[in-house]
Amino acid sequence: MKETIFDKIGYIFKYIFSSAITVELLIFCLLLFTLLIINLKRRNILLNLGFIGIYIGLLLGVLVSYNDYVKLCFNSTIKGIMQYIYFPSTIVYFFIMLFVSIMIIYTIFNKKITMFKRIFNYICFSLIYFLFLLFVTLSASNEIELNSMKQLYTNSTILSLVQISNLILLIWIIFTIFYRLYCYFKKKYD
Repeated sequence: MKETIFDKIGYIFKYIFSSAITVELLIFCLLLFTLLIINLKRRNILLNLGFIGIYIGLLLGVLVSYNDYVKLCFNSTIKGIMQYIYFPSTIVYFFIMLFVSIMIIYTIFNKKITMFKRIFNYICFSLIYFLFLLFVTLSASNEIELNSMKQLYTNSTILSLVQISNLILLIWIIFTIFYRLYCYFKKKYD
């Protein structure tokens, strides 16, 4: 599949506006992002704990809503860890989500992170969460087995969701490295 990044983004947008649940997920994620931005000035610890609760509740909601599918995902993930060979795979994608969850908690509670970096983190992590929720919803609604790479990656939308998520994470990592280097040299030479 030789599709451009714009084709992949097009698949995602077509899927987002194809059903009511994906539009609701978009609105929910945008609302949560907006509340996180509003809370930057207030820095209320109860709101921060509430946001973490919402993120955990959202993940638990997916786990409960797609219980059988989640069991299949868990089993496939364990099998995939043992057989992991090439990228991008769903195993890496699930570990990315674990990493993103840890980093969002770190961003919320770390008082040393600048406002600009917080906003950048919130944008990246919100996009990654949103794409992950779309991935789970699309996979479950199409009854795609995670251990079937052919079934998983012949679907252009699923492949696009995983690849764009990984691209956003890569951009975040590169930006964070350069941002830390910038801050380090700024302190050292100012």
